[in-house]
Amino acid sequence: MFYLLSQLSPEVSILNVFRYQTFRGGAAVITALLVAFVFGPAVIRWLKSKQKTGQPIRADGPQSHIVTKQGTPTMGGVIMLAGIGIATLLWADLENRYVWVSLLVTMGYGLVGFADDYLKVTKRSSGGLNGRIKLLAEIAIAAAAAYWIHSIAAGPMASVLTVPFFKDVMFDLGLFFVPVAVFVMVSAANSVNLTDGLDGLATVPVMLAAGTFVVISYLIGNKVFADYLQVHYVVGAGELAIFCGAVVGAGLGFLWYNAPPAMVFMGDTGSLAMGGALGSVAVVTKHEIVLAIVGGLFVLETVSVIVQVASFKLTGKRVFRMAPLHHHYEKKGWAEPTIVIRFWIIAVILAIAGLATLKLR
Repeated sequence: MFYLLSQLSPEVSILNVFRYQTFRGGAAVITALLVAFVFGPAVIRWLKSKQKTGQPIRADGPQSHIVTKQGTPTMGGVIMLAGIGIATLLWADLENRYVWVSLLVTMGYGLVGFADDYLKVTKRSSGGLNGRIKLLAEIAIAAAAAYWIHSIAAGPMASVLTVPFFKDVMFDLGLFFVPVAVFVMVSAANSVNLTDGLDGLATVPVMLAAGTFVVISYLIGNKVFADYLQVHYVVGAGELAIFCGAVVGAGLGFLWYNAPPAMVFMGDTGSLAMGGALGSVAVVTKHEIVLAIVGGLFVLETVSVIVQVASFKLTGKRVFRMAPLHHHYEKKGWAEPTIVIRFWIIAVILAIAGLATLKLR
């Protein structure tokens, strides 16, 4: 649609509005939201018909989940993927290769997650896809994307790692760019996956992070704003504002069905895809470290698991009553909405902190 309208804009002046990334970013939000609203109910009905008993509940998880979440279907992430895909293809400049990189990672990780969810449902087990196969698939997708990003950004900015709050501090990673980029994308995907344990818990922080990167990618990809803010300029990165807008819209649409009590879970289909999307945008915009700030909630959840496992193996004792962290508070007796909303508040604060890095230098 963008290509068609841009071709007509010289003849119909009002169509010039479609050349603006800000307008198309807003259109992507609305389109992804509408896709979720239009197709969501049918997808949920189909998932329920195929998953008679819903997503398998962990036997070692909070006992309340066996009562409150039993029978809820998973794989709802396909609603988000449909919204992102359709909105991006309609409104983004498809000649921009960064757009295709982010779509590759998002859809690729979504496919890995779908395979994992499918095996969980068909085998009636919370195990899913073999862990090694799953990780290798994630690494392969991320490596292909990282190499592609490096080739697109050929030049002095191709392999650098920028440091927030310092305008002139950059590290040329050289040959280590690809491994670092792979680590960022794989870590982001699995961190969101670990956070997705309560109704709506991961959805809103993903939207907040994507919304933050709407701003970051737009400013980083605009030479005038980049020079004004004294931040690095990445040619073509501004088009990812449309992609991130699609992520926000898809998240909003999915939240309609995922709000407590959830009608559907996003599953690994959604959580891996959303995390991978954020990771790919962070790598393109050279804001990998800022992603760790904006997505600090995801980092905290992941660290809680690492600490729990390490402590138990080394000392035989657990630091938390249960990991990831949100389950610890469930075990302490916090109500699910209390945990979710408080974690959302933390995500808002971290998103603001991430945006502050653009100016505090």
